[in-house]
Amino acid sequence: MADVQTGPVLVAGAMDSQEDSLKPTPAIRAAAFSVHIFTAFGAAIALLAMLEAVREHWAAMFQWLGVALIIDAIDGPIARRLDVKNVQPNWSGDVLDLVVDFVTYVFVPAYAIVASGLLLPVAAPLLGIAIIVTSALYFADLRMKADDNHFRGFPALWNAAAFYLFLLHWPPLWSTLLVAALVVLTFVPFHVLHPVRVVRLRWLTMSLIAVWAVLGLYVLEMDFRVGTAVTIVLCAIALWISFSDALIRLVRSFA
Repeated sequence: MADVQTGPVLVAGAMDSQEDSLKPTPAIRAAAFSVHIFTAFGAAIALLAMLEAVREHWAAMFQWLGVALIIDAIDGPIARRLDVKNVQPNWSGDVLDLVVDFVTYVFVPAYAIVASGLLLPVAAPLLGIAIIVTSALYFADLRMKADDNHFRGFPALWNAAAFYLFLLHWPPLWSTLLVAALVVLTFVPFHVLHPVRVVRLRWLTMSLIAVWAVLGLYVLEMDFRVGTAVTIVLCAIALWISFSDALIRLVRSFA
């Protein structure tokens, strides 16, 4: 009888041994979890940005938001490289990313827009509420990205919108109308370029983003006191990101 059961026991032992060999080691699990910690630090950076905003140190606020943007740009590739989703299946990187993005892309910039005096005083708190509510809904929309990785509608990039409001420093009425328009455009199904994930003309997009980054740092260093030429280039890049898909589709329709 002992001889009869030896085969199945050996097979079961071999399978268990194989499963154990496929399990990630503690070092691999620790490395994978460290990516989540790195992502979560984006929320800590948002707190530092908020503290600067409360002091009305607007350039410093945007510098911290820039650090958060860098974290957001590189944590995804690192996570995919380390296969974090499978190594740490009990932790959702997607959910964590949305939480951090909401405070860095929406909440802190919304406070800056409302508290900076750039908008009409009577409209500022109402538009601040509209920014928070519509952005929360946008983040929950499973259709926020098209199949080709373009965003659908204004993608709640209120950090960028706030940057341009401070850069242009329009009269409060104009700035108020711009913010109101962006709130509405959140739910208008036009396509906005994702600077990294859209394959079409990626070389051009990345080149423009590099130029934008250099000029953006210059603007913050100068505390938004820059010449017309810098402002025009930055606005042109923003228009390309926002409307290049519509422009390309229009050109192709006449071809």
